[in-house]
Amino acid sequence: MSLTYLPRRPATDQKLPVRGLSYHLNTWGDAKLATPKRPLLVMLHGWMDVGASFQFVVDALAALEGDARFIVAPDWRGFGGTSSSGSDGYWFPDYLGDLDALADALAPGQPFDLLGHSMGGNVVMSYAGIRTGRIRKLINLEGFGLPDMKADAAPKRAAQWLDELKAPQGFSPYADAAGVAARLRKNNPRLAADKAAWLATHWAEPRADGQWHLRADPAHKRVNPVPYRAEEAVAAWRAIEAPVLWVEGAQTDMRKWWGERYPRAEFDARLAQVKQVQRVTLADAGHMLHHDQPEALAEALRAFLG
Repeated sequence: MSLTYLPRRPATDQKLPVRGLSYHLNTWGDAKLATPKRPLLVMLHGWMDVGASFQFVVDALAALEGDARFIVAPDWRGFGGTSSSGSDGYWFPDYLGDLDALADALAPGQPFDLLGHSMGGNVVMSYAGIRTGRIRKLINLEGFGLPDMKADAAPKRAAQWLDELKAPQGFSPYADAAGVAARLRKNNPRLAADKAAWLATHWAEPRADGQWHLRADPAHKRVNPVPYRAEEAVAAWRAIEAPVLWVEGAQTDMRKWWGERYPRAEFDARLAQVKQVQRVTLADAGHMLHHDQPEALAEALRAFLG
């Protein structure tokens, strides 16, 4: 086996101006492939990830249906090859604004299919409930949302943000790409060594000091001063008109992130408010299910998207 993963359907790098930023896009195919029955598929990554993260599932999907689908996976602002905002933090409405601008540029006036993982899954659920006419089909890969925050938590939250503004933010560098790959596998032991070696060169880059640095703006580490209000998020979930595919890994345990602040029963109650939802659980997969089981995920996507 090769020491580094070899893509079956390599991506093309593109740049697109989006709301004052230079957005980096991983693209597979082009707009000529999009049809009403098989429209553009946009894939949106999670926090501390990059669009290239979807390469493995794109390859698995191509193995099932050929290279006939137009797929775009952007790097969110401040991640990968997309420029940073230059601000003190990153706000959820900016992700919605960026996605809306990307949709206008890539599929002007046309419905498209939309997939999001983790943070990206939260964004797509809100977007689909706001721009109800734009989405043909929606896929949420473990975008659980967040624990509800009460109004009286706002002062403490804002104070934390003000304190963090005074502290420099940064990510530890790595000696080489192998060190980055090792960290990826430490984060997710299910990630195969060849995939980790390939992904490391997209997740990080060498710089003038001779070390490898994460391709991420350290401002992402600052807390969001705006409390997450579940009632507002679920209002968008209820408004979604597109069919929704919810996919999760069988080994994912929400408690490791939030303990009892956000129990599984509360999430299930939120998801139950979505009009049309189909649920799929992938065996032997955790939160990074598109890395753990790309073939099984591709099967679920093909069945759902048609």
